[in-house]
Amino acid sequence: MSARSYTGLFVSEGSSDLPLADIIESLFVSRGVTVHLSKPDFSLLGRVAKDVRSRVEAGAKLVGGPINVIVVHRDADNAGRHARQQEIEAAVRSVGINADLVPVIPVRMTEAWLLLDEAAIRQVAGNPRGRMNLSLPKFHEVESIADPKDLLRTCLLTAADERGRRREAVAKRFNQHRRQLLERLDPTGPIVRLESWNRLVSDIEDVVKGWHTGP
Repeated sequence: MSARSYTGLFVSEGSSDLPLADIIESLFVSRGVTVHLSKPDFSLLGRVAKDVRSRVEAGAKLVGGPINVIVVHRDADNAGRHARQQEIEAAVRSVGINADLVPVIPVRMTEAWLLLDEAAIRQVAGNPRGRMNLSLPKFHEVESIADPKDLLRTCLLTAADERGRRREAVAKRFNQHRRQLLERLDPTGPIVRLESWNRLVSDIEDVVKGWHTGP
């Protein structure tokens, strides 16, 4: 296995998705390579458009050095995985950076990846011993849910089992809870049964294989 350290750029849809970078780094480490992903603070460049090309270009400027791999997170939404992948590939290609690419494309949204761990949802909601039925989807259903974000919001409220102002307080902490769930995401847990996750892992393995066989 190679002991070389690689440099990467991580571009996500929003700041609440940044914990994905740590997960990606751990997936590389488990495959024998170390990748340090830069998570740019685009506010340092003033107003940066949210499209992939603009963010990759701005991120590369902030890194200011060689980049071995670019990791781009973009939910599939209603466009579908294939369309998102083409969009990401075209955007990165137009920037002209000679680096490998790893698209991170949850189907349909990142929240779908967070709906598989009931214990984590109860823990984050502050009621780990709760018994309320969360009506969580089965693994084969989760990538077909029209609005997994709304479902996750409902599940967190149900798990908290609060009323009145306390329930309102839980609802207002959704973004915080979502981030905590992302931080707790187990790369070897139920998520391994999802096609979108396995595609991500496969893409990482292809990049690592290329590094091991390359010059």
